[in-house]
Amino acid sequence: MEKFVIQGGAPLSGTVVPAGNKNGALAILAASVLTDAELALTNVPRIRDVDAMLEILEGLGVDVRWHGENELTLCGADVDASSVDPTLGEQIRASFLLAGPLLARFGRAEMPPPGGDFIGRRRLDPHIDAFEALGAVCDHDRAFILHAEHGLRAADVFMDEPSVMATENVLMAAALTPGTTVVHNAACEPHVQDLARLLVKMGARIQGIGSNLLTVEGAERLGGAAHEIAPDHIEIGSFMALAGVTGGELRITDTIPDDLRMICLVFDQLGLHSEFDGNDILIPGGQRLVVKADFGGYKRKVMDGPWPAFPADLTSVAVALATQAEGSVLIHEWMFESRLIFTDKLATMGADIVLCDPHRAIVTGPRRLHGERLESPDIRAGMAMLIAALCAEGRSEIGNVSQIDRGYERIDERLRALGAQIERESTAQP
Repeated sequence: MEKFVIQGGAPLSGTVVPAGNKNGALAILAASVLTDAELALTNVPRIRDVDAMLEILEGLGVDVRWHGENELTLCGADVDASSVDPTLGEQIRASFLLAGPLLARFGRAEMPPPGGDFIGRRRLDPHIDAFEALGAVCDHDRAFILHAEHGLRAADVFMDEPSVMATENVLMAAALTPGTTVVHNAACEPHVQDLARLLVKMGARIQGIGSNLLTVEGAERLGGAAHEIAPDHIEIGSFMALAGVTGGELRITDTIPDDLRMICLVFDQLGLHSEFDGNDILIPGGQRLVVKADFGGYKRKVMDGPWPAFPADLTSVAVALATQAEGSVLIHEWMFESRLIFTDKLATMGADIVLCDPHRAIVTGPRRLHGERLESPDIRAGMAMLIAALCAEGRSEIGNVSQIDRGYERIDERLRALGAQIERESTAQP
């Protein structure tokens, strides 16, 4: 086990190159099972969740080869199993993304219950409903056993919620199912769009990318492709908030501005100004953060939602940012009932946070935070704690940093390059 030891109060300034999108990478890695040809991927984030997915793929017979720090090739020509190892599968939620590719290519998939962050109930029903619409049968005891004896068939699929992973699963399954599949109420997050662009390169035809109505013309066989994974808009938003709370001046390079519009809008409402220079985003230093009340002096509300609404993965970061903004804001995380439970950790550091219920917290700032010993419960809460520690007075320790490593590549090294006083230490007993 490892921990971060942080001496807070230093402005973070400099230039950041964003890593590849974590959630996009996991779906794109799963797509390697759809073909016996080679996928060549660049800008692959070197994070724990990617390592876990690659271990699962190798267990299925996928040949995985790294060619550089963030470049790899995958070849599924020798895939000889349709059952995901339970021990490996339960490490990450994204393991369930292999259900669609295995079912489409082999007519069968045996999946353990997926792991992942404990942020509330995360339904698998949209996945199963979509597979059944495509002609699969699902048996469930401890594992999910999906089978389609005569293969999947193209269909009209209406999802009861715009689930990101379920949309990715049905996209991959439909891409290798001849005929026209229409997906209604689909998720359209940037990482869903990136997966769709890869599937088009592999030979599927997909209309409606970026919308909630997707039309997929599936192919008998999918080929190989070369693809660069898009930058991670969640990581970019996290670095924006880090600059804001520490008063630093930051340039984040090679972004996709359209992916950041809602993030910039909401952060601006919390007092954090940003501007674009081409595809780079600039965070001016020394900003006074002031929450913009709604017209009439009513309390500002930040609420997440399906894309293009504010991303659920940034609500924890928004809480940390709001602790340093003058004024009061209601953070409403309606999607996951345990996402905001971590706010008691920030309260021990001196933050003024009232947790109204599992979905809503009122944050009033600015409050001078002080260092504390903390434990990271999940990826995004861990980043929120890290943001708080970097602007706090004194020394903080954050344990269980493997959670942060699951989603942020070499975060301590990159923060030190910006001026942060942060060290990684072992917590192992001698």
